[in-house]
Amino acid sequence: MKLLDQLERRLRRYAIPNLTGYLAGFQAALWVLSMLMPPRQGVGLVLDGFLLDPAKVMEGEVWRLVTFVFLPPGYGILAIFGIYLFWLMGTALEGQWGTLRYNFYVLIAVIATIVAALLLPNGGPATNMFIDSSVFLAFAYLFPNFTLSIYFILPVRIKWFALLTWLSYALILIAGGWSARAYVLASIFNFLLFFGGDIWRRMRSNKFQMEAAIRKSAIGDKPFHNCVICGLTEHDEPNEDFRICSKCDAGTFEYCSQHLRNHEHRVSES
Repeated sequence: MKLLDQLERRLRRYAIPNLTGYLAGFQAALWVLSMLMPPRQGVGLVLDGFLLDPAKVMEGEVWRLVTFVFLPPGYGILAIFGIYLFWLMGTALEGQWGTLRYNFYVLIAVIATIVAALLLPNGGPATNMFIDSSVFLAFAYLFPNFTLSIYFILPVRIKWFALLTWLSYALILIAGGWSARAYVLASIFNFLLFFGGDIWRRMRSNKFQMEAAIRKSAIGDKPFHNCVICGLTEHDEPNEDFRICSKCDAGTFEYCSQHLRNHEHRVSES
């Protein structure tokens, strides 16, 4: 990605190191704050004010364009596990790509989510769920064999969770509402931007490999050289020197070194 390489050279000093750590820290703080509030007020009073609600943004609550990225991934105890996974995967991506490139990946997901929310204001408030999901898909693509333990017992490679995510996205794009479709497209936009070229090259490489395998299967182990006298082939003697006799009819008969000068020339009656 030449454009990213150029931007990285120019904007490297503006990058935010450990971006995932800051986001995960804010998410954990909001989760704790919501748990400390009274049950009827905790979630509504604390977290609802952070949602990306297009209608309220139009009314002047512009801070929602930023604060929604700090929302925790849920309200129960499992939210802590989600925050930990987000931190783990985001930190791994930053280590793989570098700080600026990872910053761009998250920023593109944030902007795409904002655009989707504002283009479809009747779709309701938006959270950072699809931003976290885009980080998860990138991590699963780069580290497909990373293993998660379900209930700390059953180990499952993360690529299978990614496959389920892609299948659910495909179902939403086919049968979901327009707002859900917009958020899914916002979630995968940065993934396709970063990995689309690599996926296309892999698909082309696999296509060429399949075509070569089909051609090889069609040809099989049929020998290319064959002595018309004794039937010797290069499979029998890999170092054998096969020659075509120019005195035989049309120069199409091939002989091994033993029979090249010791055979009856084949000439048609005509």
